[in-house]
Amino acid sequence: MNKVALITGLSRSIGAATAVRLATDGFDICVNYMSNETAANEVVSQIQKLGRKAIAVMADVSKEQDVVKLFKMLDTQFGRLDAMVNNAGILLPQIRVENVTEERVNKLLNSNVTSYFLCCREAVKRMSNKYGGNGGTIVNVSSAAARLGSGGEYVDYAATKGAIDTLTLGLATEVAAEGIRVNGVRPGFIYTDMHRDGGEPGRVDRIKNHLPLQRGGQIKEVAAAIAWLVSDESSYTAGSFIEVAGGR
Repeated sequence: MNKVALITGLSRSIGAATAVRLATDGFDICVNYMSNETAANEVVSQIQKLGRKAIAVMADVSKEQDVVKLFKMLDTQFGRLDAMVNNAGILLPQIRVENVTEERVNKLLNSNVTSYFLCCREAVKRMSNKYGGNGGTIVNVSSAAARLGSGGEYVDYAATKGAIDTLTLGLATEVAAEGIRVNGVRPGFIYTDMHRDGGEPGRVDRIKNHLPLQRGGQIKEVAAAIAWLVSDESSYTAGSFIEVAGGR
């Protein structure tokens, strides 16, 4: 029986690239999306052409009832879970802290933090040997912003990613002895459409010459880091982070 991976946030190009990469590595795939059904179906089609089973499930993973529905569908269609990739999240237009609002901060927290906690909860219940599971891996997609702070741009977004780093470290300690490895990936200046959501679609090109590697990153490079963390090659890695940020 093939291993199964669940990837949230398919509307983000990192999620789509990761889904295809893990399918190439032999996983059957459950992809989650919130609104872009066309894009989700396109990824499912790509995976099926690789000879792997794939389904797309619409769910707002910041809402508990949707997360429960998502995992019930996973149970019905696959009956197992071996890898969980938390990738869902949002970026709002650039703003200074002096101008933030309660609504904005809570929206970011719900989308970027609550969703990870809820999906980790459900994944642990299926993977942990305490619940009769066979173990597994969880990869939380964080951001270099958690280290850099993103002053003058996205301090609130960076703070949500800092929370994800803490979740990753704490959960890794909680469940390591139950057969689950939890790690994180911190993408930095990657060519994705998320920068458009922040109001500066050309942000990577503005910054790239200031990076040690002198270029922006590609989504396939993030997907490769995630693929290593869910593979047996990383079997002694837990509570760790891979920086995919051009050396910054």
